[in-house]
Amino acid sequence: MSITRREFMQAMALGLSMYASRGMSAGELNLSTKINKILEGSEIPSNYYDIKPFGNVSLLHLTDCHAQLLPGYYREPSMHIGVGKWADEMPFVVGEHLLNHMNFKKGSSIGHAFSSTQYKALANKFGKMGGFAELATVIKSLRQSRPGSLLMDGGDTWQGSATSLWTQGQDMIDACLKLGVEVMTGHWEFTYGMERVKHVIENDFAGKIDFVAQNILDLEFEDPVFNPYTIKEINGVKVSVIGQAFPFTPIANPRHMVKDWQFGLREDRLQEMIDESRDRGAQVVVLLSHNGLNLDMKLAMRVIGLDAIFSGHTHDALPFAFEAKNGGGRTLVINSGSSGKFLALLDLKVEKGKALDYQFNMIPIFSNAIKPDADMAAYIQSVRKPFMSKLTENLAVTNDVLYRRGTFNGSFDQLICNALMESQNAEIAFSPGFRWGMTMLPGQTITFEDVMSQTAITYPTVTRSLISGQNIKNILEDVGDNRFNPDPYYQQGGDMVRVGGLQYTINVGNAGGKRIENMTLNGKPIDAKKKYVVAGWAGVKEIAAGKAIYDVVSDYLRDKKTITSPEINLPIIKNRPGRFGISS
Repeated sequence: MSITRREFMQAMALGLSMYASRGMSAGELNLSTKINKILEGSEIPSNYYDIKPFGNVSLLHLTDCHAQLLPGYYREPSMHIGVGKWADEMPFVVGEHLLNHMNFKKGSSIGHAFSSTQYKALANKFGKMGGFAELATVIKSLRQSRPGSLLMDGGDTWQGSATSLWTQGQDMIDACLKLGVEVMTGHWEFTYGMERVKHVIENDFAGKIDFVAQNILDLEFEDPVFNPYTIKEINGVKVSVIGQAFPFTPIANPRHMVKDWQFGLREDRLQEMIDESRDRGAQVVVLLSHNGLNLDMKLAMRVIGLDAIFSGHTHDALPFAFEAKNGGGRTLVINSGSSGKFLALLDLKVEKGKALDYQFNMIPIFSNAIKPDADMAAYIQSVRKPFMSKLTENLAVTNDVLYRRGTFNGSFDQLICNALMESQNAEIAFSPGFRWGMTMLPGQTITFEDVMSQTAITYPTVTRSLISGQNIKNILEDVGDNRFNPDPYYQQGGDMVRVGGLQYTINVGNAGGKRIENMTLNGKPIDAKKKYVVAGWAGVKEIAAGKAIYDVVSDYLRDKKTITSPEINLPIIKNRPGRFGISS
């Protein structure tokens, strides 16, 4: 490895998370990666983003920004329960466990970026993260020192904000063009419908951004809907980027929005595209994926010929490049967090037709430490201007941290459940286990824009239904198997459905259909035959128009005016694999 220990320590001193050793598993990392405690301080140095170039091919990756043009707060999970062989490994290591696992100093900028420990105090200290104007500054600097570098977008970019919903993603489309994105794949983009996606690719993206997805075929003729890959030349090296859109889109989102397309993992076809890329002279082949980290780690061990997988969907910020061994050698697996908090940088040394060495950086974007790019900042201001009066409506003030991310529930999710039950006069509420949605700190005013960061989707209708106790259990079992199936190929994304009113016990390690027990409502057992009033939103079936979730939550906040952190409704957790998925 060409990087020296001294260079490694210097990079870590800048607060950057770099893992550049070879032949190590995630489990070995906590024993071998030593960070200089003196240099890894509690302040952000002025040269934080000066990263020494390495090799001759540089790949930049961002994913799951969920339409967050401005800097914001995003709290990493304090509960992230894994199953199977990775239950004790990253990313299922949280809070203090993560700090210990990675040897990150408590109270440091790098520790704050990757964990929820001391979140309120450290968020106030280090400030907001992300922002496209700040990302633009960092990306321009890195590309100036790395001529020919390639910027890739892993998807979930056009959805997650009010302005993105109201412009059908156009604000993000133009922002990505300004940012210099060259290759993209997708997931939530498809919820704008097939015609909108095709229009953007054929018009806005034409000759500028390659949209790739090897795993989407026409439903009738099984022809490819999009180009499966693109080959770019970087400093004389041919690099193939194969696209892998979210394979479970028609299940996780309304089927009618992509009614003419069929999705899937398509492992065999992926192998064909890898081999075809190599036959066409590609010396580096990477997968731009929206599968989710666990699924991609398994995939990396099964397919041969990928140098790296740039993963997305699960919002995991992986501080290092996971090295997956397979029949062809190794494949690096990288996951770049969400909400614009991180930018991944993979530098490769390519000689004699193959990648021989690498240097990896997962770069936290501390907005206060970056001078915003003037052109991007002006664009953001202009695209938001027509909507400012609505975006800035003050609804209530929060007295505690409101966050979403977590295996079973978050405080903002609980707020949504409470609003559903009150507005619909319901006994029980179900809210999707979405991972997107920005965090709010005590004393912040909750605006309409903040509500939209939690709820802005194209199918927001609130429902009120009568559901039998047996079907309530079936719903929980189904989502539970999706989340906790030990085989990553059967994990379709999302965290556990958030529940209001209902209490239950979950045996995480049990087989499918046998996880949910002891369901009660107000202390009384749920009757399998009795029907209960259940409120929900984001249903995947086509339904008649009704009130949108963002209007329901906004009305609830206007009425309350002050929000004291709601008591989070969590199940009793039994038979939990792994030791480090819940913060101590």
